[in-house]
Amino acid sequence: MSGLLALLDDVAAIAKVAAASLDDVIGQAAKAGAKAAGVVIDDAAVTPRYVVGFAPARELPIIWRIAKGSLKNKLVILLPVALALTNFLPQAIQPLLMLGGAYLCFEGAEKLWHMLVPPAQAAVESEGDPLRLEEQKVAGAIKTDFILSAEIMTIALAAIPESGFVTEAISLAIVGAGITLLVYGGVALIVKMDDIGLHLASESRIGSVRAFGRGLVRAMPVFMSGLSVVGTAAMLWVGGSIIIHGAEELGFGGLGHAIEAIAVSAAAAVPQAAAAVKWIVTAALDGVFGVLLGLALIPVATKIIMPLWATATGKRGAAH
Repeated sequence: MSGLLALLDDVAAIAKVAAASLDDVIGQAAKAGAKAAGVVIDDAAVTPRYVVGFAPARELPIIWRIAKGSLKNKLVILLPVALALTNFLPQAIQPLLMLGGAYLCFEGAEKLWHMLVPPAQAAVESEGDPLRLEEQKVAGAIKTDFILSAEIMTIALAAIPESGFVTEAISLAIVGAGITLLVYGGVALIVKMDDIGLHLASESRIGSVRAFGRGLVRAMPVFMSGLSVVGTAAMLWVGGSIIIHGAEELGFGGLGHAIEAIAVSAAAAVPQAAAAVKWIVTAALDGVFGVLLGLALIPVATKIIMPLWATATGKRGAAH
């Protein structure tokens, strides 16, 4: 009998440890997710532009494909890489993040350039094979997600208190899966809002609900176009801020300090909304830097990097 009681006592002790560990994991994941909220918002703004122009029936399948790619990015690639770098090569994290930030600046500036100067082949591409266009859009979305996910996972890992390897891994996995569900669930809701409006307008027996549905149908094209612009701006802002913050971490803080000084001066002029003004000015200047860097990278990427990559891989058609 005493042996059984001792066994039960051991089981209870193990259960308490497990419960405490689970509580630690959930708490750490929640804190880490909150720290990454800014990039999560940018991710949600960027993604919907990849489904603009497709038939309604293809919108959810495309989002699902991108979401699966995002989960693979976070859990299969970035999670083990982030843990390995943190434990064995932490000095490589900032340069890699800055490389990703440069890619975001390039892609955002390229989108901005195409908005201002539409390429001659755009009309031909839009009339081409829709399956090929979908593959290109999904691949582009997953590449962009990879950079944003890397930033999310790095911020999340930095916010997790130093603990055991397993606890860090589980916490990071929860953050990655939870953020993916939040972002792509929200994106799916956004892109199907016009269908919801159409259903309300045609099926509801209440006049005010039908009117609300018609309003949704009319508003969503404008909203989606605006969100596409916001997504491009977010890429430039996030990319620029990654580069500037990374340069500060590496000891080159001149630009970051200059931006902070301008933001502080602007905030002092509007003391009633000092915090908001400082954030807006900082984000705007980060974005301006992102545009300038991205525009400078366009010829480098299109005339040098892409042709070299196409030659190395044998995919000559990949170069612009």
